[in-house]
Amino acid sequence: MKTHSDRKSGLHPRNRHQAPYDFDALCQRTPELLPFVFINEHGTRTLDFADPAAVKALNRALLALHYGIKHWDLPPGYLCPSIPGRVDYLHRVADLLAESAGQVPTGKGVRVLDIGVGANCIYPLLGAREYGWRFVGSDIDPVSVKAATLLAGSNGLAGQIECRHQANPKHIFRGIVGPKERFALTLCNPPFHASLTEASKGSERKLRNLGKAVTGAPLLNFGGQKAELWCEGGEAAFLAGMVDQSKEFATQCLWFSSLVSKKENLPAAKKALAQAGARQVRVLDMAQGNKVSRILAWSFLEAEAHGHWWSVGKK
Repeated sequence: MKTHSDRKSGLHPRNRHQAPYDFDALCQRTPELLPFVFINEHGTRTLDFADPAAVKALNRALLALHYGIKHWDLPPGYLCPSIPGRVDYLHRVADLLAESAGQVPTGKGVRVLDIGVGANCIYPLLGAREYGWRFVGSDIDPVSVKAATLLAGSNGLAGQIECRHQANPKHIFRGIVGPKERFALTLCNPPFHASLTEASKGSERKLRNLGKAVTGAPLLNFGGQKAELWCEGGEAAFLAGMVDQSKEFATQCLWFSSLVSKKENLPAAKKALAQAGARQVRVLDMAQGNKVSRILAWSFLEAEAHGHWWSVGKK
């Protein structure tokens, strides 16, 4: 019997989700997924990706089957991420670290800062399981910090994942990164809409792509609170602020990085990085089927200093 889709082209070679979803294995591991699975008119096993409950059940099953995350849930209305795309980010930045470390660095000595960890805590959970990295996750939403902390603890990762509340929403690194802290990497999945109206239109497009009629206010199939979906100025403004604020912590982080969903935002971000004095700037392309995005990564350290970073120890 056919499964959900063809091989997911464009994913990183180490991504566990290259093949179509194995719904038999997923439902066996997480029986609550079974009611959402059906056979469509093409004879393909799938589920309704416009149904938030179905998407959450799929995520729970994927995390349990492939990553040993036994407990995963979200407060109502919070962002439900795409697992294959999120783990792809981690694999690609792992390769970036490997360029100076000599191999993909693993273990708790690799400290990573996740800006906007969200209630789903997805990057720390996946990074801890895939590479054994140690994480600090920050968020301006106290509910997200509490939920992420509970997820880390309920999966035996309280000593590996620490979540911190960012009390000042205008600050990205200040108030989170201590004066003597060092991070090999920062991650960020920034809000890319400039307003609630724009976010709603984006949801409408997703629903139409899934073959759903839109009546009234669309239901966000992946959920999302204000800070998760939109901010004043949208993705471009957030990136500009992130670049500017990263200068203050130039010697405390090897690589800063962020997802960039809109390619047209890259030129301005690169110009800002040049003005900020970034010594290295990289754009890492990502793709999952027809969905294309990229990671913008930058460092204020010369390439020669990157190797020294690893040789002196990852404190």
